[in-house]
Amino acid sequence: MKFGITQSFSCSYLPDEQEQLLVYAENNDFQAWRYSQLIQVGFRRSGEQIYRPHCPACKACKSVRIPVNAYTPSRSQKRLLKANQEFRVQLVSETKRTYYPLYERYITERHADGSMFPPSRTQFDNFVLCDWMTTHYLEAYDGDKLIAVAVTDVVDANEHMGALSALYTFFDPEYSSASLGTWMILMQIEEARRLGHHYVYLGYYVEGCQKMSYKHKFLPFEQFSDNEWHLFSKNSKIPT
Repeated sequence: MKFGITQSFSCSYLPDEQEQLLVYAENNDFQAWRYSQLIQVGFRRSGEQIYRPHCPACKACKSVRIPVNAYTPSRSQKRLLKANQEFRVQLVSETKRTYYPLYERYITERHADGSMFPPSRTQFDNFVLCDWMTTHYLEAYDGDKLIAVAVTDVVDANEHMGALSALYTFFDPEYSSASLGTWMILMQIEEARRLGHHYVYLGYYVEGCQKMSYKHKFLPFEQFSDNEWHLFSKNSKIPT
């Protein structure tokens, strides 16, 4: 397999750090299959690009995944599941015209200080869509109203490693009190179980970045470091 290393650029999560990426550099008919392999060693997808952080001076980014059959919700997560039980979810594989207006509003009202502001349709398409695999979307509805979308990859690595990969979630800011970010992860865990998959990948936990701390709140979880997955449960010393 061929890989390339990007130039250094300012880190989106740790303002005092520089970021570099290790990027899968081949383009062939086996992209989706390669992705299903590479996600197991800490890689992730953004649009067409398959990458992993490769920063010489920093090792803060760690890939996190949830073993769905072992996962049990915490007390607060159980309360959240009960509070949001009237909402309805469904997994689809076609982009709908209602997605971008919801995404635009979410970025503008919730993340105007982030790297994805200002939003644009081109940015959205380049981030989400992919020619070599089908992008899936877990939709959430309050009645007939679309309130959240979790962009989700369905990764069929093999019978032991099939997974969902949570790419990004955006939601109606009016529903902020419903903790839809956390709830949509819970829904992806349930969907992975329904499909018979074993993991939900959450992307990177970034040590020192408060915005990424929620990824350690789904127990047990596995974290990739030193080229292997380490399991952390309620009785483990959770890495910080």
